[in-house]
Amino acid sequence: MNSKIRVVQYGMGPIGRSIAQLVLEREGLILVGAIDIDPALVGKNVGEVLKGGERPGVEISADAEAVLASSAPDIVLHATVSSLERVAPQIRRVLEHGVDLISTCEELAYPFYRHPQLSEEIDRFAREHGATVLGTGVNPGFIMDKLVVTLMAACKKVEHVQVTREVDAALRREPLQRKVGAGLRRDQFDTLVTEGKIRHVGLPESAAMIAHVLGLEPTDITETIDAVIADQDITTPFLTVKKGGVAGVEQVAKVMAGGEERIVLELRMYVGAKAAADTIHIQGEPEIHMTIPGGTHGDVATAAIVVNAIPALLSAKPGLITMIDLPIFYWGP
Repeated sequence: MNSKIRVVQYGMGPIGRSIAQLVLEREGLILVGAIDIDPALVGKNVGEVLKGGERPGVEISADAEAVLASSAPDIVLHATVSSLERVAPQIRRVLEHGVDLISTCEELAYPFYRHPQLSEEIDRFAREHGATVLGTGVNPGFIMDKLVVTLMAACKKVEHVQVTREVDAALRREPLQRKVGAGLRRDQFDTLVTEGKIRHVGLPESAAMIAHVLGLEPTDITETIDAVIADQDITTPFLTVKKGGVAGVEQVAKVMAGGEERIVLELRMYVGAKAAADTIHIQGEPEIHMTIPGGTHGDVATAAIVVNAIPALLSAKPGLITMIDLPIFYWGP
């Protein structure tokens, strides 16, 4: 009988908790450690902060080094922040123990675009320690990149890719609703966009990943960010949006190559979306059009993708890899 895969959860925010919950539900996995710096969580049993009150006998600790040294994990599931520069020290700490890592850090999904030098450093460090690093999630990591390039496998040629993801943020966690600017005035929204505090991280990374698969040398990857304005009052469990106020964000990333537009990724994430869906249109031979009505629930799917990727990652070669380096993997009990 095979022994269970030993897992440490690094980051116990909303996404980290969802991942830890799923780890506890999988027979082939065992949660052996949990890391977070939030004083409100440190010292608590993992079961105290998860739904159902499961008590796996794992205490949340702020001392990452102590947890990694004492728990002997096979893999670390990492969910802290979006910035690769901020999480790089956390990643290195894990790699020093020769432990594989899957992270939801959005900039890590295709880090070569924004952080080429840091990507090389992490790749080299991972190889030196015989460990593998992957950044993934639902977006970036699947809906607007991995799923797209998987569908492209059925094409003789690809001329243009258009992906539209419309998300009802009212169904998502409070931090995400705040991150997309729901409830702000337009002037507040514009100021925070200028400061880089309102945006979905990862859209250019997805565009760059698709461009790489297409063999393009993009001359320009542009990204625009605008507000979605509410046409009526909207109330969620966490906030209220007045008519005329900001309901959320609309971001568009475009890839130009050879003087032609080749890739367009549109993300509309706002409270009150009435036509939520994920739509992929590949113009080529043959032409492929796919729609997921209602869209893919980001919080649920992110945890699932991270956990479902574990077997594939443990079998992957050491180094920094992306979702296009992994074979297609699937759900398993």
